[in-house]
Amino acid sequence: MSSNKVAIIFTGGTISMKIDPRIHAAIPALTSEEIMAMVTNIEKFAEFEIINFSNLPSPHIGPKLMMELAKLVKKTINRQDITGVIVTHGTDTLEETAYLIDLTVKSEKPIIVVGAMRNSSELGYDGSSNLSAAVCTAISPNARNKGVLVVMNNEVNAASEVTKTNTLSLDTFKSPEFGPLGIVDNDEVIFYRDILKRKHIDTNEIEEKVGLIKCVPGMESDILHFYINSGYKGIVIEALGRGNVPPAMVEGIKRAIDNNIPVVLVSRCPTGRVLDTYGYEGGGKHLKDLGVILGGSLPGQKARIKLMLVLSISKDLNVIRTYFQ
Repeated sequence: MSSNKVAIIFTGGTISMKIDPRIHAAIPALTSEEIMAMVTNIEKFAEFEIINFSNLPSPHIGPKLMMELAKLVKKTINRQDITGVIVTHGTDTLEETAYLIDLTVKSEKPIIVVGAMRNSSELGYDGSSNLSAAVCTAISPNARNKGVLVVMNNEVNAASEVTKTNTLSLDTFKSPEFGPLGIVDNDEVIFYRDILKRKHIDTNEIEEKVGLIKCVPGMESDILHFYINSGYKGIVIEALGRGNVPPAMVEGIKRAIDNNIPVVLVSRCPTGRVLDTYGYEGGGKHLKDLGVILGGSLPGQKARIKLMLVLSISKDLNVIRTYFQ
């Protein structure tokens, strides 16, 4: 028996689903033991401990539950007998959960998040192969000190960079800006590059009332006013291009900042960072001068997770800004 011991935390998702003949649709059905039974010969690589956290489709996993999962991961990874931790998760919100764990759990040991694009009733069920690749990554010494990794379709991506790019493809999880960190080939993890800079947010709490707005031509401030009037504590805007908004949104943005509500600006473009390039009304320079926080190259969903965590530490706009710079 290998000296490696891997904890696998099951949360649900397509990897644990099969078709219900009554409704002709996929639902959570498989137990963790049934899933592990399909991962053949894996006992040659490591000893396993199964931890059943939930059996939920990922749209049912909200920020509070993500934080509870992160606490469990932290507790488990800190055990001396554990080599690495794997989390199975539905793919719809996998990138948010992986990023939240990456920001809040600091460990040298590998933490892997994995899922499946096909349920167990479909031909070519990918859950077992993805889980096998995740195990190979979790026990690899080369996977240490790399933060949370997402392993799907034999590719290894950083939680801070990866996103779901397609609704059905097996290779849906990609890092559009930088590419994968490496691959899993013949049961071996091969890394091509490293993460140069990783951020950690030391918190066990999360602020749920953070809104996300996707900017479109002609948009006005009504949605911003709704968030302000509804008691939201933060707002993320997926702006146009380099970080610009229609002029009619400026009023709402200014009101939010005047009410000490942080507004974080990212781009709706799949790649590239926002910058204070344009000085016209609603341009990035104008917005930055108003107090808007530039969110770099983060997509909106990850900027929202990050703002939720930072708000649990501080409501000070200048402090919040330092976490995004």
